[in-house]
Amino acid sequence: MANDGHSGVRNAVGDGAGSERARAVLWLVVTALAVRQVAAVLRLPPSRRLTDLETWTGADGVLHLGDPLYATGMFTDTPFAGLVLKPLTRSAEASLGVAWTFGTLLLVVALGTVVARALPGPLSRRTRQLGAPCAISLLMLSLPVRNTLHLGQTSIIPVLLVLLGFFVAGEERGSGLLIGFGAALQPIVLLFVPLLWLTGRRRAAVSTAATFAVCTALAWAVMARDSWTYWAHHVAGTGLGAHPEGLADQSLHGALLRFGLAGPLEIAVFLVLAVLVTVLGLLRAVRYARDGQLLLAVAVTGCVTVAVSPATWQHQLLWVLLAVVGRVGRRAADRMVWPAVVVLVMTLPGTMLLPNIAAVYPVRDNAVLLTALAAACAVPFLERASPHWGAAVPTVYAEPAPARWRAVPLLRFWRRVTTRPNLLLELLAIRVGYSVYSHIRAAATGGRATAESHGRTVVSIEQTLHIDIEHWANHAVAKIQWLDSFLSFYYETFHFIVPLAILGALYVRRPADYRWARTSLSFATLLGLVGFFFFPLAPPRLMPGLGFIDTVHGVQDLAHPDYGAMTAMTNQYAAMPSLHFGWALWCGVVVALLVPKRTLKVIAMLHPLLTVSAIVATANHWVLDAIGGATVVVLGFGLTHLLAGRRTLLPPRVLPGPRPAPPAVQPEASGAV
Repeated sequence: MANDGHSGVRNAVGDGAGSERARAVLWLVVTALAVRQVAAVLRLPPSRRLTDLETWTGADGVLHLGDPLYATGMFTDTPFAGLVLKPLTRSAEASLGVAWTFGTLLLVVALGTVVARALPGPLSRRTRQLGAPCAISLLMLSLPVRNTLHLGQTSIIPVLLVLLGFFVAGEERGSGLLIGFGAALQPIVLLFVPLLWLTGRRRAAVSTAATFAVCTALAWAVMARDSWTYWAHHVAGTGLGAHPEGLADQSLHGALLRFGLAGPLEIAVFLVLAVLVTVLGLLRAVRYARDGQLLLAVAVTGCVTVAVSPATWQHQLLWVLLAVVGRVGRRAADRMVWPAVVVLVMTLPGTMLLPNIAAVYPVRDNAVLLTALAAACAVPFLERASPHWGAAVPTVYAEPAPARWRAVPLLRFWRRVTTRPNLLLELLAIRVGYSVYSHIRAAATGGRATAESHGRTVVSIEQTLHIDIEHWANHAVAKIQWLDSFLSFYYETFHFIVPLAILGALYVRRPADYRWARTSLSFATLLGLVGFFFFPLAPPRLMPGLGFIDTVHGVQDLAHPDYGAMTAMTNQYAAMPSLHFGWALWCGVVVALLVPKRTLKVIAMLHPLLTVSAIVATANHWVLDAIGGATVVVLGFGLTHLLAGRRTLLPPRVLPGPRPAPPAVQPEASGAV
């Protein structure tokens, strides 16, 4: 027992040290993101940075607000916001831009700190330590913050004021003062008044309304004409700024305009939907507030404001990101789905989330609005009384194998993990990995002369080995129209579809094998990038004087240094190794190893066969490129085996249950009849 106690102490100390290291790393990430954001804004020429501030900057280089305030239609904030900005009119634009950028970063840090403090308890020590840097990092990466920094907007201030009012202000009047000030800057914040009232904070609700009324009246007294323009002519700012039917407006009003509704019909539909969303969203927010999840209640109400506001621009969408704090799903495998959706929608443009297919345009163009509506009205967030609140239902897929390299300091973390991976981290890793792959592939050009020189070297090697069949195959296929069309279609279509389909099926059906397969593919791709960088190679179709026919892309102008438009899309010299064939071979091997049916194994191995036929016959790769692709795949599987151990795993143990009771002994029958 003493040994067990000392072991527990050592584990606790080790966990604490690990948390401290993780905290230090996360704060370094926050610092790096802040430096990157500042550099990205300030390195731009003055005409392209802080463009919303630029609309208020006159010829003398200082910030000034028009007279009248809304004469240009570019200023979209309330008259009170204009009144607050008046003292800045004497600041030089250059120094104002620097101060504005650093001030915005400080607001983001304050916002993330308040969010971390507002998380519903009880919180573990690790969560308390890592909450603030994680929250700040997510805010830094989000599109609303990046747009706010780029445009020079004030939209973070109302969000921060509301959070300060709910979680920092010591008494209700101070709380109402902060929230009311935020409402004076952004009137839709008044929707937090019903939340305050219905949750018993009635003094704060009254104070919020009074503060808003005083600030608005003050602005009206000082700028009566501008106030009339904003509140009466534009109905609380409706119609100011960019066109509301543009994709930047993620309100219900903007979505209805994009769907083709207009005029009185659109206004009526918008009002009905706005009332329904407001009532349902506020009722849900009150329920979560009474459940002790006040931060989630505030986020849900914020999502209501996003949907029902007459105009919701991209820099006003931070409320949707705060909805990530809600817990959804009883199973451990489902717990991270909602956070993954929120983070991806709030950090990536819609064109990166969904393919360029007309059928998904309504979802792609309104992704943030749909996420806000889901958070406000539909997502079944868990209540704290739920038995699954503290711990999700685990799913055991296989017995974990011991780490091979646990004695090596830098590799002790590498072990065979058998659970389904965290979806959020998985999607982010795939996204970052593909981004790195694309950048390195595009950067590793090496120059036209070098690529053609390597091409002649490859031709010489193939001639020596008597495998130079590319020219014969290319011209033979070009003469058979149906075969040419089929191989060209196969080359263009199945390169991404088949690997993604296999990874998706493994993630759902074989999670214990998903990580093994994904890791081997990642290693193969990384090794392929090494080949692209150090051995740029011109494919057969771009080798002048050899007479190849480009059956996929059409005739290329070989006299042009960029070989036409195709080079603008991707690096044309990334031919060695052929990841077209390498990924296809990976698909065949994975299916052949994991699928029990022989028919499916045979069909799967047809994919690399058809792929190698397509890449050679269409003059996109040399035979040696295919050999290189096979080599990196073999090395990928080998590295995975070396680091993580064998592929096959034992089935999960079945815990021994209570032994069945022995059958009751029947008494012996007496001899008497």
